[in-house]
Amino acid sequence: MFALPASSRKYFVLLVVLTSAIYTIHLVLEGHHGYIPSGFFGDVDTPFLEEELATIPPARVYHAGVAPVGKENATLVFLARNSDLDEVKMSVERMERRYNNHNRYPWVFLNEQPFTEEFMETVSNLTEAKISFGLIPPEHWYQPEWIDEDRAAQGRQKMHEQNIIYAESVPYRNMCRFNSGFFFKHELLQPYKYYWRVEPNVDYFCDLSYDPFTYMRENDKIYGWTISFYEWEPTIPTLWETTKEFMKEHPEYVHPDNAMRYLSDDGGKTYNLCHFWSNFEIADMDFWRSPAYQAYFAFLESRGGFYYERWGDAPVHSIAVALFAPKTAIHFFRDIGYRHEPFQHCPQGNLYKEGSCSCKRYDNIDYRSNSCTPRFERLFYD
Repeated sequence: MFALPASSRKYFVLLVVLTSAIYTIHLVLEGHHGYIPSGFFGDVDTPFLEEELATIPPARVYHAGVAPVGKENATLVFLARNSDLDEVKMSVERMERRYNNHNRYPWVFLNEQPFTEEFMETVSNLTEAKISFGLIPPEHWYQPEWIDEDRAAQGRQKMHEQNIIYAESVPYRNMCRFNSGFFFKHELLQPYKYYWRVEPNVDYFCDLSYDPFTYMRENDKIYGWTISFYEWEPTIPTLWETTKEFMKEHPEYVHPDNAMRYLSDDGGKTYNLCHFWSNFEIADMDFWRSPAYQAYFAFLESRGGFYYERWGDAPVHSIAVALFAPKTAIHFFRDIGYRHEPFQHCPQGNLYKEGSCSCKRYDNIDYRSNSCTPRFERLFYD
């Protein structure tokens, strides 16, 4: 076997590191929003027939009699597919170790396909909390029949020619639309007010000695986040103009103490593309269920931009909460260490607890050039 001379090995290692870094930068420039479950890469997915749906149980519940230790009306929400099992196990184990093993908040897993017995049995063994597995209604997931497929296909082809990631994927668009307008309508989530969104292969670096859900309630917070940066503009070319039309028609929904300055540098004429990375959310579902958000989503839905373009739930959620809620209701969870490839937030200064946090403090996106965190902070200090 060929072996590099000792003097050349360090240059080989450097080359590997640089290649990895260039690839990560490429993903960011192409609008990569971190890990996406493997099943979402496909171009199409097939709805169930009505007779097939009639044979599928709407939900399976494990540990049904276990009551949460945490005192809030809250749940952990996980959208996943059966093929994600290994990555799901990692996320659940990390969440349980850092937070939920001493709170036992219930888990809700959702999938547009039935979960397998292997998936449900494996995941249910990772927690002592109540855990439910539910099926997403077809009308909440699949591309609506009223969408002009020729126009949608042209839009996908245009993005493909621009080398935009997931350009041709209809399932990816289904996922964005579902997370934007439907997840909080699922029957398994109706009993709950707050949720913490969890995704496959994410990491939580710090032990939590308090309950973020309680913090949200006691401080009148609606939306909590950890990472904020810029959206890939070719995926949402008309989203801001559509939002401006909505605001013009419904000025009553725009909160007087809003966070417009986080979204725009010119008073709302243009969108600076800042958004909260929605793969981490601790939020109040009553906001998504409110008349303001329901009207906003219906307006977006009527324009078809989830399919004619590639509107993501991250900018949709971010724009809505920044405009229709007071800026003081948005919270930066600085003390929650979190990673979703390729970015992470690591607590800084006194918030980094030796022995309780495992992340490297220098690996932190907060004040890098592609971060919008400084814009959020200026809402309160300018």
